[in-house]
Amino acid sequence: MARDYGESLSLDMSSAGILQEAIERTGLDDFGPMDFVGRLDMWLDEVAHDPDRLGIGHLSLRNSCVRYAANRLLTHDLLRRHPEIHDIKIERPIIIVGLPRTGTTHLLNVLSADDRLRSMPLWESYEPIPMAGEDADAQGVDPRYARCAKEWEQMQMVTPHIALMHPMDPDHVHEEIELMLPDFSSYNLEWVARCPQWRDYYLSQDQQPHYDYMHTMLKVMTFLRPRDRWILKSPQHFEQIGPLMKTFPDATVVMTHRDPVSVIQSAATMMTYAARMAYRTIDPGWYIDYWTDRIEKLLTAAVRDVHLIPQDQRIDVRFEEFMADDRATIQRVFDFAGHSLNERASQSIEDSLRTRSRDGQSTVVYDVRADFDRQPSEIRERFSGYINKFNVSTEVR
Repeated sequence: MARDYGESLSLDMSSAGILQEAIERTGLDDFGPMDFVGRLDMWLDEVAHDPDRLGIGHLSLRNSCVRYAANRLLTHDLLRRHPEIHDIKIERPIIIVGLPRTGTTHLLNVLSADDRLRSMPLWESYEPIPMAGEDADAQGVDPRYARCAKEWEQMQMVTPHIALMHPMDPDHVHEEIELMLPDFSSYNLEWVARCPQWRDYYLSQDQQPHYDYMHTMLKVMTFLRPRDRWILKSPQHFEQIGPLMKTFPDATVVMTHRDPVSVIQSAATMMTYAARMAYRTIDPGWYIDYWTDRIEKLLTAAVRDVHLIPQDQRIDVRFEEFMADDRATIQRVFDFAGHSLNERASQSIEDSLRTRSRDGQSTVVYDVRADFDRQPSEIRERFSGYINKFNVSTEVR
């Protein structure tokens, strides 16, 4: 039904149409520097004009782009009215850096249970700045939260197994690269579309301006909801260690590690499953090959640049150790970061661990041989440099 609805739509997929809708939605018209339009055009040229992409996929991309553009308008307006935001300092953040599917999401959400740390739930990351004139409903629910909850409900209806792979409920603590999207950069597009041209462009460009933009967005969010210390996370940082450390020179970096074969088969399975709602043809071979190559690029960059992180600011967390004793890992990370837990924070973390436990729940079986006709040994041999550098254990034989 969703696919049929998407095919019935006639969508304006031009950057001009997207920007005009953002203007109408916010009542604002000053986007600040307009260099982002060229990057938006790149997204639309590659993804929106892909004949294999479904109408519902086009609608999803367009809705996201309108939201990013609206967030840009709201941000520029707030900064104009409150220039003191630029003076806010983002000091000593705890930043989780690791491959996708290595426990980074679980670790981030559990550590964030200590609400003395500033984290970013999904609903807030989608709409960091409230729209003028929008107030909470009679039950006190922020309309931004309600919109995010509705989107999650709809996502589960069309992809019911997605919650087992990567929950996206409103309270889920999200990645800060979401804050780069109003600047229309980051590797995020690769997770929602087949876009090798964008990948190549993104990797060829200095990402420091976009890390600077994200840094400003963190100041905005600190202004709106203050805390003394942020906790952040994104796999993208693995290949952007230079811009990351220039932006946050005093960060504590928590680097997670896992057998790349496990990472790749998990990521490719999730992407193949989600593709049925965005593309006419599902091509598992494309996804396993793309993400094998993509993870190799991430890890090659990490091995090359890890020396840019001062040794006394980096702690390594191996997946199997985290899974074997998550409480010990949590304590080790906080000790390394110089963050002490009080009784209230310890109880909140315990509650989070119980809530997030998957004991007795259904699980997804990932099998690179059966699902993708690939041999683990052939994939793993491409990653010997990373495996040796960080003493990574292998899981899939």
